[in-house]
Amino acid sequence: MCGDATNWDENAYRESMLKERDIQTRTIFRTAWAPTENPTPDTIVVASSDGSTASYSITSCISKLPFGFTNTKTQKLLAEPNCFFQGHDGPTYDVKFYGDGEDTLLLSCGDDGRVQGWRWQELTNSISPASVHRNGIKPILEWVNPQHKGPWGALSSIPENNAIAVDAQGGSVFAASGDSCAYCWDVATGKLKTVFKGHSDYLHCIAARNSAHQIITGSEDGTTRIWDCKSGTCIQVIDPAKDLKIKGFSSWVSCVALDASESWLACSNGRNISIWNLPASACISRISTYASVQDMLFDNNQILAVGADPLLNRFDMNGVILSQIQCAPPSSFSVSLHSSGVMAVGGYGCLVDVISQYGSHMCTFRCQCV
Repeated sequence: MCGDATNWDENAYRESMLKERDIQTRTIFRTAWAPTENPTPDTIVVASSDGSTASYSITSCISKLPFGFTNTKTQKLLAEPNCFFQGHDGPTYDVKFYGDGEDTLLLSCGDDGRVQGWRWQELTNSISPASVHRNGIKPILEWVNPQHKGPWGALSSIPENNAIAVDAQGGSVFAASGDSCAYCWDVATGKLKTVFKGHSDYLHCIAARNSAHQIITGSEDGTTRIWDCKSGTCIQVIDPAKDLKIKGFSSWVSCVALDASESWLACSNGRNISIWNLPASACISRISTYASVQDMLFDNNQILAVGADPLLNRFDMNGVILSQIQCAPPSSFSVSLHSSGVMAVGGYGCLVDVISQYGSHMCTFRCQCV
């Protein structure tokens, strides 16, 4: 007899469905290749919407694929992390590496308004992939955004950090905050050095232009601002959508990217990317995309961009599409590039897609959740 419900467990079924739904809606907000002397990319670190940070071995993921298997649309491994820990209360939005060698730090920021740092060597030497805190390894630094005083001395909530940038030579870490400010923290002393005020809405992104002692921020107010790190003052305001606003269009700046020479800047606003020559303070081209851009970076004289569609787009500096690669995440929030040319795309569904420099899929894996 079909449909026998004698041993039906309603609570267990409900929990299993909620867990499956939860996993499907988890998001990777940032991927970052771990520093190594080995020219072959192996370890990648991911920041997830459940507040966890984890590292995964690409070699291990590839070895678990059936021989000759290349269909990444159906083959999604539940990867076992090398290291896994709960870094923040609420989503972890960004991770960056600071320094090199044995003193390398892994930095993270998130919705709880904190910037935390761990010694990378300690994390990689951790025996168990379980929570780092349970292994006794705790962050060696932790900074919390300041609260603002309101009427009658009431304190505001701690503003979130949406992105971080680093200047290892200058000993500084910069955070783009939800209170429309950017903050500069001194790594040696742990003290807040500078507050950058000027945006009228919260910040989505930040980049450090270390050669000029500047930072660049992108905001919900639709502008990109260039700041002098020594004085904390804004020296230039870029409005990527200025021409489009005449036609009734406006959008926020979701991400910014600098090329290796730090002479070229890419700003995204909605489904548009504008390319700026910083020495000339001039916009040299505009790129229209089919979906909102959520992350991008320079690859020599080309731009890699991902967004609210399952595509990794490659453009030249004039906006011509050079290639489009289908990706596993239906919406992507992060693209990272290894020095060997291997790319990683992370996004919705807790999925990470690893793509070779030739455009072929090396592996796709689903990250473990808390």
